[in-house]
Amino acid sequence: MAAGHLALVLHGHLPFVRRLQAGSLQEDWFHQAVLESYLPLLHHLQRSAQDSRQAPALSLGISPTLLAMLADPLLCGRFPDWVVCRQRILEWAPPQHHHAAAHMGQQLEAMLAFWRQLRGRLIPAFQELQQQGVLDLLTCGATHGYLPLLREPRSAVVAQLRIAVEHHKHHLGCTPLGIWLPECAYFEGLDRLMAAEGLRYAVLDAHGLLQALPRPRYGIYAPICSPGAVAFMGRDSTATLPVWSARDGYPGQACYREFYRDLGWDLPPERLQEMAIPGARPLGLKLHAVGPPSCPLEHKPPYSPEDAERQVQADAEDYVQGRVRQLRQLQSAMGSRSPLVVAPFDAELFGHWWYEGPRFLAAVWREAPRHQLRFTTLRRCLEDSPRLQLCRPAPSSWGQGGYHGYWLNETNAWAVPLWHRCGLRMERLVATHGHHKQRQRLLRQAARELLLLQSSDWSFILRSGTTTDLAREQIHRHVERFRRLADALDSSQAPPSDWLKAVEAEDNLFPDLHLKPWLPAPSMSA
Repeated sequence: MAAGHLALVLHGHLPFVRRLQAGSLQEDWFHQAVLESYLPLLHHLQRSAQDSRQAPALSLGISPTLLAMLADPLLCGRFPDWVVCRQRILEWAPPQHHHAAAHMGQQLEAMLAFWRQLRGRLIPAFQELQQQGVLDLLTCGATHGYLPLLREPRSAVVAQLRIAVEHHKHHLGCTPLGIWLPECAYFEGLDRLMAAEGLRYAVLDAHGLLQALPRPRYGIYAPICSPGAVAFMGRDSTATLPVWSARDGYPGQACYREFYRDLGWDLPPERLQEMAIPGARPLGLKLHAVGPPSCPLEHKPPYSPEDAERQVQADAEDYVQGRVRQLRQLQSAMGSRSPLVVAPFDAELFGHWWYEGPRFLAAVWREAPRHQLRFTTLRRCLEDSPRLQLCRPAPSSWGQGGYHGYWLNETNAWAVPLWHRCGLRMERLVATHGHHKQRQRLLRQAARELLLLQSSDWSFILRSGTTTDLAREQIHRHVERFRRLADALDSSQAPPSDWLKAVEAEDNLFPDLHLKPWLPAPSMSA
């Protein structure tokens, strides 16, 4: 007899990296995510759902910025040529890597064929899986703003939530009930703002529940209900560590593909320039294996697809058996209450960071019936749950340190006052100019620039120390555009028409955006 359920939860997100000019590094992020993560995920989900012996279930958050890019004709129209470019570059692989290159070429061809089968439209495929009960689609913050640091002015949080809900409904045809809170970050009172926008459940890191008041009777293995009538579920580290940790988990297996060794770094710059790539950078063409522990990057062995495939099956069996043991132990401790284990991950862990990840998920779904492991979605587990314990969740995040330090430190704290000052100015702009029809165009674009400025991705990059110049450039770009639009409104001097059209063409997300989140709050006086 099966004991309890496993809820796999993936968070699909990318910052809005649309550029009018093709070939940017940021655009590579989008194409690589589609090729390596979202197309394989859809492919394996569809195949598993068609197998009557399997019962896959998955909660998947798709952020509004990712939705906007998946629906964008400009970005999606460039994807086939982007893949073909990689296919041609693969022909330059060194002889000792021809086997791995041939395998990768087959994968590129298969995903390109799947893309064409879908006619480049991934969103309807996700919709269909939700209608089948396989997927539970969640929203996120409008631009993945880090909500605890946006709570003053309150309109910033309201806008992130309300615009996300409306954008989700626009693209997916249904109002979301669940949300992946950006960085799983929570502050006291956020639940009431969520509930006001119709959002009813979310995931927090374990300490968000374990430090709740009162402490939940079942810890993280049953949902709780907040005073604002929102259900929260807690991340279980036992179920997540084997999957996300390259040091202690499956992705670090010696035969799996090495992430940091890329043909884009190994080829001479002049070869890349032949393909209109200006210089060395990761291309998603990785032909080396992780190798033994402490193996230097320059000595990584060639990748063997056959060895990796055998390891995927072994790791999937190990994961399924581990979750069954865990659930049975929990069931013996919880009595009549059926345990729920929640395992949340970034979606791009599967495929982008861990190349074999999508095949691992497919193998887990395939192995689960044999071991009587049952899957559920967050929405389904709430529909099936008895009354929930009332608890006040604790402020928390799933970032390093568990609170807000990763997004508020010496590397990125300078951005927080910019969010605050621009947020206050947006409120003043709407209060002053919101009733003028002829000024709506400028106000809406100013709102878009403000939302894009608030993305937590740039703070994350500044802290992680990767493409920091790019992150600073993004922040300053949106601040400069916001201020120029705001100054034009306050001075009644229209900005240059060509400049405005170019900004609108590039930062074109949320076409139906309205200004209600920034309207002055109604007076409480009689």
